[in-house]
Amino acid sequence: MKTSVHRPVRSAAALSALAVLLVAAVPACTRSTDDGNRDFPPVPGGAYSVALTEPDHLTPGRTTSSYALQVLQGLFDTPVTLDPGDGHVVPLAAESVESDDQRVWTLKFPANAVFHNGEPVTARSFADAWNAAAYGPNGWDANSYFAQIDGYADLNPADGQRPTTDHLSGLTVLDDTTLRVTLSAPFSQFPMLLAFPAFAPLPRAALADPSGYDRHPVGNGPFEMDGDWQHNQRIDLRRAASYTGARPPMADAVHFKIFTSKDTAFTELRAGHVDFVTTVPAARAYEARRTFGRRYSVRPSGTMDYLGLPLADPRYANPELRRALSMAIDRKGITRAIYNEVYLPADSIVAATIPGHRDGACGETCTYQPAKARELFDRAGGFTGPLELYFANSDPTYEQWMTAVANELRQNLGIRDIRFRKMASADLGPILNGGRATGPYRQNWVVDYPSMQNYLAGLYLRGNRTGWHNPQFDDLLSRGNAASSAPESIAYYRRAEDIALAELPLIPLWNWRDQSAWSSRVGNVLIDPYAAGLHLDRVTVRH
Repeated sequence: MKTSVHRPVRSAAALSALAVLLVAAVPACTRSTDDGNRDFPPVPGGAYSVALTEPDHLTPGRTTSSYALQVLQGLFDTPVTLDPGDGHVVPLAAESVESDDQRVWTLKFPANAVFHNGEPVTARSFADAWNAAAYGPNGWDANSYFAQIDGYADLNPADGQRPTTDHLSGLTVLDDTTLRVTLSAPFSQFPMLLAFPAFAPLPRAALADPSGYDRHPVGNGPFEMDGDWQHNQRIDLRRAASYTGARPPMADAVHFKIFTSKDTAFTELRAGHVDFVTTVPAARAYEARRTFGRRYSVRPSGTMDYLGLPLADPRYANPELRRALSMAIDRKGITRAIYNEVYLPADSIVAATIPGHRDGACGETCTYQPAKARELFDRAGGFTGPLELYFANSDPTYEQWMTAVANELRQNLGIRDIRFRKMASADLGPILNGGRATGPYRQNWVVDYPSMQNYLAGLYLRGNRTGWHNPQFDDLLSRGNAASSAPESIAYYRRAEDIALAELPLIPLWNWRDQSAWSSRVGNVLIDPYAAGLHLDRVTVRH
């Protein structure tokens, strides 16, 4: 069966009728319907501001942080994007993505696209970017997203050996507008993967001066940098005059104002000092609803929180102990007390909106059973030494729920010496990615595309933060990737999920529901549950 995604010639309706072998998502997007926003002029113009937590990087491939991805969504066009309504693939920087066997894919690009500095965007621009991200010694955070491509293992040899090559053998630049991608095995959902920001192209400057480029990234998207990234202060974007793609922006500029606290950001929104807050603190949900009315949005989310466990530490090696930790946590109580029941207790590794999700997949392991938790804990030999909990300081609720978890572990399991390791997100990321955490940590996953595979591969493949590895899990994931139909893929993914839940390197906690709010100055607000977040190009500004 031929799989193809083509840029629409006449209408979006024609595109959605194309036969694409992909898993569809349940609609979960929000569009502003506020009465005060309906009369916004349809002409471009104006500037608006968005509250943001400090990103770790602004180079595609170097980051998987949702804070960075929100900015990158404006600076870069990836080969494809995902429709915010149902998750189907829509061409963006690419004109088409085709395959006859789901292993060898051909991407065609337009001949007239340029980066913000005038450099042509070619097939080579994509290949160079992907090679840089996949090259293990670079240490780029999105490295594992390229694991499906032939030659990935050569760029990431086992046992710390130095690679003998710096390019993926599965990437072939046929000409300036054509890139052939050969995967190590058939992967039906590869077009979905191409929507992730790590698959954006990079200009030559990104590889010549990575540090300088990270301060002032040059992209191919609807907005360009307006000055350098002012760390911990602001990131300013302006309309890119050179942009000829499918997302011409309505506004002239976007100003990201960086806050260390989401609570402070919401206060600034109420005061009129910022126009958009992507995450309303749960404790202020009622206040947000009362203050902003239709300019306050609560919607299903693909985002999940987990408690990650450092399995290199022998104290966490016994799965019975890990299950004891899980069963000692009162998810319903925490989501009620801290998140006003906006968040939902987790019963699976994947969010409820994802095709293949099963109610109760986690079974009793994700239910609050303090007596049984203590029984398992004692049978596993208990716990010695201090237990350190790692989390970021970017949201006050993180410390609140970590405090609740600490109290429950003390009360239900008798672990007395519990210490907090609270720090900035930009500092915590390298510790977790480098496997240097010495205790459980907050692990968050923001879905990139609506498939179980995204969670399972992103959280559990070799090199993950927990250090967990299971060959049977890997095999089932590969079988699901190569399956010829969505139902067949899901059957394999569910079996893989069962293994991860049985061994429990990550403890599922709760499924977010996203809350956002915005000022009366902005309209045409569109938010979706994938990496795009707020669609920066669509926002209009009251004149």
